[in-house]
Amino acid sequence: MRLLGPTLASVLIVWSTVSAPLAQKAAPPPKKSPLLKLAEPWPANDVIEATRVEVDSRRLFKETEPLTFTLTADFKALNKERNPNSKKLFPAVLTMLEPKGAQDISVKIGSRGHFRLMPRNCDFVPIRVEFPREGETKGTLFEGQTSLKLGTHCRGDREYDSFTLKEYLTYRLFNLVTPLSFRARLAHGSYIDSNTKKTVANRYAIFVEHENDVARRFGGRNVELQRIRFDDLDPATLNRMMLFEYMIGNTDFSIWMLHNVRIVQDPNRKLFAVPYDFDLTGLVHPPYAVPDPRLGIRSVLDRLYRGPCRTTEDLDATAESFRAKRADMFTLLDSMRDLDPLARGEAKSYLEGFFRTIERPESIKRQFVNGCKAQETM
Repeated sequence: MRLLGPTLASVLIVWSTVSAPLAQKAAPPPKKSPLLKLAEPWPANDVIEATRVEVDSRRLFKETEPLTFTLTADFKALNKERNPNSKKLFPAVLTMLEPKGAQDISVKIGSRGHFRLMPRNCDFVPIRVEFPREGETKGTLFEGQTSLKLGTHCRGDREYDSFTLKEYLTYRLFNLVTPLSFRARLAHGSYIDSNTKKTVANRYAIFVEHENDVARRFGGRNVELQRIRFDDLDPATLNRMMLFEYMIGNTDFSIWMLHNVRIVQDPNRKLFAVPYDFDLTGLVHPPYAVPDPRLGIRSVLDRLYRGPCRTTEDLDATAESFRAKRADMFTLLDSMRDLDPLARGEAKSYLEGFFRTIERPESIKRQFVNGCKAQETM
């Protein structure tokens, strides 16, 4: 067998040494384990309290009067971003009408979500808004905000305003029951295409509180922990969340996968589940909402309890926090004047059905205790 000559051998050695690193992609940096967050030291109590007060008092979610805003961006390009993993951001200008006049804030926006990113479900993508450094938002409604989810109208038909209004209602209903909940601010937005200067849409929208601020108002912190079991969570808070999800007819959530649920840890290392994103519910009932066929229900209007098995006494105690706010809930519903009368009537009827179910211990036992199938999580 003929051996390689020294010249050719040298060339091959140099080629392999140079080209091998180029053929391999650099390994991404390892992800930080979410378990490390659980062990991080906590700030002093006075720091936690000062942060809680500061977040709780921010104007954006402290006030409830609907906002009016204009968002100018390349919406043609934005609406092409249908990949749920996309991190692409587009320059935009958020214009707010303040008492001292219109204020422009340079922001960046991107698409977000999963189900509503599919073109067959929605024409207009849900948006995340990234704000500039705090100095540039000082004195505005968005002072202190870093990024926010903006719930949009999905499609251009005017009936979709009703779905946005009803989803906003779900956030406010849960706020009545517990402060450990996402706050939302109703707004009316005009979307202007930056290239054509034409109005793309004029519709209702919802700004949703950042998950970290929800935790800070509770004196806690948000932790990214999947594979949570029922026994890992504060029982009373879990019962309340599950009864609320049943009330609004929501099955589109998972504690195990952190789908439409966030986990808050308090300084005592206890864990609390906080739900959000309520458009695929029986209370909102948009045309694109269908339940997972594995759940065995035909419509999102069909309520399904997905919580842990509890005693009648435990669930009756949880139900009392809802019964105590019954009048306030219906008052809130009646106050939404822009909600179509038919949609308001449907929402009222749906809520009345829930309150009949939790009216007495006997009906609670029949609906939530009898036949409950024990499970570790969902």
